[in-house]
Amino acid sequence: MKTKALIVGLAATLWTGTALAQTELTMWYHGAGNEVESAIINQIVDDFNGSQSEWSVVLQSFPQASYNDSVVAAALAGDLPDIIDVDGPVMPNWAWSGYMQPLKIDEGRIESFLPGPRGYWDGQLYSIGLWDAAVALYARQSTIDMLGLRTPTLEEPWSGDEFMDALAAAQASGEFEYALDLGMAWTGEWYPYAFSPFLQSFGGDIVDRSGYKTAEGALNGDAALAFGEWWQSLFMNGYVPGTSQDPADRDRGFIEGKYAFGWNGNWAAVAHMAEVDDMLFLPAPDFGNGPKIGAASWQFGISASSKNPEGAAAFIEFAIQDQYLAAFSDGIGLIPSTPSAAEMTENYQAGGALEVFFGLSEAQAVLRPVTPGYVVAAKVFEKALADIANGADVADTLDAATDEINADIERNGGYGH
Repeated sequence: MKTKALIVGLAATLWTGTALAQTELTMWYHGAGNEVESAIINQIVDDFNGSQSEWSVVLQSFPQASYNDSVVAAALAGDLPDIIDVDGPVMPNWAWSGYMQPLKIDEGRIESFLPGPRGYWDGQLYSIGLWDAAVALYARQSTIDMLGLRTPTLEEPWSGDEFMDALAAAQASGEFEYALDLGMAWTGEWYPYAFSPFLQSFGGDIVDRSGYKTAEGALNGDAALAFGEWWQSLFMNGYVPGTSQDPADRDRGFIEGKYAFGWNGNWAAVAHMAEVDDMLFLPAPDFGNGPKIGAASWQFGISASSKNPEGAAAFIEFAIQDQYLAAFSDGIGLIPSTPSAAEMTENYQAGGALEVFFGLSEAQAVLRPVTPGYVVAAKVFEKALADIANGADVADTLDAATDEINADIERNGGYGH
């Protein structure tokens, strides 16, 4: 009996020693303050830590507003964690700046992922996302019927002319304060994410993607000028509220009937459906070069300074299981990255209330320019669109924005392109 007890005790000691020998992996996350999101990411960490004996992830969360600055400061100080999350369009800058290293996971695991959540730079995978986001034109079926409009579909979206006719009809009806809510109360990344797809549908872009070495012709060519004139006309004709829109109207205006249509993301869809009985989520209009919306959201990657990249990759590969993609979707309303995960969710499964957004992301989504220079170009683009909305000369403003982006590209040696 003493021998048996000794063996049992020795086994327990060895097991405890193994558990204590787990190598610690540090992880930073941007979701502090979001209780639902925090609960899900903590569950993934707990599940991973309990699933094996080699690695132990320790999570630290930051408020989203200060997260990017925290990462940049830590990178400059040489104090990055092993695992970071990164906003998709920012990733090329962090990779080029030396903050991140390529993500070595089984890429067969992500073959079915939507394009947006897959973060490639310079031919290599650097990050992968557990969800994506999509924008749609919010409408009521009753409004479509009242105005005598054709209901657009993914296969047959409105043309640019049909879209403008719809706005004119809504404004002329006298039923609404404005025909369209673009979300002008939101600033920052909302501008390039939500509005540059309109520019791309006209045939322009923030930069020339053929080489990413210039914005000339892309941001100030004929297509961009046509976009700029159209953009300004929305404000000059009184179809949309201006840049001083009340944030409360952005949140509640469509629900309360102030706006006939809204340009908004799937993250707001559930709240709108709860108060609007005949909600419709319509595809982007086609201004001549196909209907387009933005793609890519927050993604996981590995810092360049991590001494345990294989452990960090193991955690990320663990986190991209369908059950976790579905949990995030059900919890915070975003689009699961795979069709199989979508089928596990309440809203994105076949016949689900938000199934349309998965189709929009699959068919219309376009990544923001995949270049380290995007972080500067995005701010320049935002200022240019705000200035044009406020009455600035279109051609002069787009020429100045083009010059500013080109000067930044030149200062940074072409950003490695």
